[in-house]
Amino acid sequence: MLDKNVSALFVLLRAGLWEKKPDDISLFPLSEDEWTEIFGMARKQTVTGIVYAGICRLPDELMPPSRVLLKWVATIDGIERSNVKMNRTIARLYEIFRREGLNPVLQKGQGVALFYEQPLLRECGDIDLYFVGKDESEHAAALVRTLTKNVRKHADNSIYYQCNGIGVEHHTRLIDICNPFLTGYLDDMERKQGFRKMCMSVENRETELLVPAPLLNLLLLNAHIMKHAIGWGVGLRQLCDMARARYALRKEVDADELKRICDRMGIGRWTALLDAFLVCYLGLSPEYAGCSDTDTAAGPLLDIVLKGGNFGMHASEPGSREGNVCLRKLHTSYSFIRKLRFSCRYAPKEGFWTFSNLLTGQFKR
Repeated sequence: MLDKNVSALFVLLRAGLWEKKPDDISLFPLSEDEWTEIFGMARKQTVTGIVYAGICRLPDELMPPSRVLLKWVATIDGIERSNVKMNRTIARLYEIFRREGLNPVLQKGQGVALFYEQPLLRECGDIDLYFVGKDESEHAAALVRTLTKNVRKHADNSIYYQCNGIGVEHHTRLIDICNPFLTGYLDDMERKQGFRKMCMSVENRETELLVPAPLLNLLLLNAHIMKHAIGWGVGLRQLCDMARARYALRKEVDADELKRICDRMGIGRWTALLDAFLVCYLGLSPEYAGCSDTDTAAGPLLDIVLKGGNFGMHASEPGSREGNVCLRKLHTSYSFIRKLRFSCRYAPKEGFWTFSNLLTGQFKR
């Protein structure tokens, strides 16, 4: 059984995620202290905007007290402003790269936000870009270095920098799977599936984005969530992204093909757990979960989500994600080790290769 306030959070989250009336108002009304705790949980999970959309569908007599509501409204204003700034920055980056003949692929983030009814209510993070082929990737990295000196190169050859105060990362892989025996398989799938164009409105102007094809997009989001679940931790925002993507792309991805690919990648059991969470806690219709047996108990993933919040930033574990580099590396290792039982059960091969890459990559320098 979930704590009352956690249950209320999920009721509001489902209402906001699907733009519908709350499915259980028996938990309301709530006290000011209870509303304050729910606000804190929503912030921790970076779903403040989506939960607010759910609150707006409550009857007037069940709304939060004015002091809490005003704090929420102020936070929503900040989220919307951040999204506008993010969209403006993405448009500028696309302009710069396309001028050089480059075609960046937008991963996750604002591309997935377009699957929401109200994209500006989804809290944004960094900008993740992927360039097809080694030549394009190196050309993009060289171009960036002419524009800013603060470019960091990571162990996997990805680079990180800031543009307009927003973090930007160039990734070397479209789908973050570490198992080396799947590299050729994934490369071949990427070539066959390709990419598609989507339009994002930026200050009354349309910016054309390049995003992964539907099947690749679902696999990308799946692998991204899995990697964080077996490592740092993962929050509700990323799971909401997956639920909206599953719904938005439901007519474009064959469920049997998706199941076959997940099994081939060794993440079939993990995908069943993920699907169960989307159905049980986020209200995705079982018919849209598609490729897995959603009778799987979702509790193990719920525990990780509630303990860690957004990418595990709030997990109370030894070490810190900030500060000393050695401490961060030790903390990363500790996070993977403490979830070994989870990863061995749901994604044993990927868990093994992820941890192997962690050891060789993080400690070789």
